[in-house]
Amino acid sequence: MKLYYAPDTCSLSPHIVLRELGLEFELVKVDNRSKLTADGRDFRTINPKGYVAALELDNGQILTEGPAIVQYLADLKPERGLAPRADSWARVRLQEWLNFITTEIHAGSAPLFNSTLPEDVRSIFREKLFRRFDFLQDTLNENAYLTGPSFSVADAYLFTVLGWCKFFSIELNRWPVLTAYRENIYARPAVQAALLAEASQLA
Repeated sequence: MKLYYAPDTCSLSPHIVLRELGLEFELVKVDNRSKLTADGRDFRTINPKGYVAALELDNGQILTEGPAIVQYLADLKPERGLAPRADSWARVRLQEWLNFITTEIHAGSAPLFNSTLPEDVRSIFREKLFRRFDFLQDTLNENAYLTGPSFSVADAYLFTVLGWCKFFSIELNRWPVLTAYRENIYARPAVQAALLAEASQLA
């Protein structure tokens, strides 16, 4: 398999999951501005949407969209418990979390990357995001992870998008439970390995 990624983007989530599962894969870096891969290809010929992540399977199929990718990967090794069985109510709950992260945290923070956004508009997006953080704080005050006592693909995704707060000058210390949650995930060997691998390819 090949994972097409760009540093500091949502592609970190499937990268973490690949390492958590111990699957063999190749990392292919994508330049988000030029849309060229590290080996000189036009990334849009791989994913016409033009953004990472994209997972190229050994049979040549391309899978895009982070939540779909991480569920596909988790199902390759169900014994690792990163996602409940596909026919279970617990799986529906996992999908609920993945959709919440996608629409409310990922998409909710994306406008803040726009440096030309007026401050009054930025504050509206920040305040909405803060309400979502309040909700997460309440949830994680009762559970170690989003779906209960065990790490799941949803946690890999939330860890990734929470990492963007540093770009918006948002201090997570305001939500101590959320801060501790992220630090706990940061310490996982697979997370450390993914971050190190991406950092080593920055040059």
